[in-house]
Amino acid sequence: MRRDRVPRWYFSLRSPYSWLAYRDLRTRYPDVLDRLEWRPFWEPDALSERLLTEAGGAFPYVAMSRAKHLYILQDVRRLVRERGEESTWPVDRDPCWEVPHLAYLAARDEGRGAEFVDVAYRLRWNEGRDICDSGTIAAIARELGLGESRLVEAVDDPKLRERGTTALLEVHRDGVFGVPFFVNGYEKFWGIDRLPAFAASVRGPGGAVEPAREPASTSDPGGDQGHAGGCG
Repeated sequence: MRRDRVPRWYFSLRSPYSWLAYRDLRTRYPDVLDRLEWRPFWEPDALSERLLTEAGGAFPYVAMSRAKHLYILQDVRRLVRERGEESTWPVDRDPCWEVPHLAYLAARDEGRGAEFVDVAYRLRWNEGRDICDSGTIAAIARELGLGESRLVEAVDDPKLRERGTTALLEVHRDGVFGVPFFVNGYEKFWGIDRLPAFAASVRGPGGAVEPAREPASTSDPGGDQGHAGGCG
């Protein structure tokens, strides 16, 4: 199969919507998840933004209004409850999103990219941990049985920075403006609410029908934090 025909999803370790989409893919559409190419999306720091610009790309960032920020907090609480999930909303203090996302690329080199995402999402959204902290990245490495230094130092690795630029160029070329974002052939789907339609397109004729909702719970993530504008 041609690489541009492989269905793919763009995810961010920052976004609660990406976390919930990952959870739905894993629990409701595992056959679809197994067929996807995983592509990371993150807000670049000054160095990554310069490298991206020099490569002819641009990052589609739009500042978030206060009204949208408050809506997202409410919306995520609702979605978490619907899934019977428990969450602790994290607090990001001067985050550098290259730290977890370049560490993901390093883990992927070891064949552990999916497991890295799974643990990072758990630490961030279930435990409220700061995944931009080197200590948290080291903890992920230990849990996965990977070398701590390789993952912790990924943010300072020139080769991984170069590959990060390539990843951000793919964001630019695919016209991704928020996450989760799904692509199947020429069809694009933005947001967690489009996941059933994306799954159906991947499965083909007679494919996915939205499963029954899982039991609701009274869990509440609480907290107050924004994230990249345009997240679906």
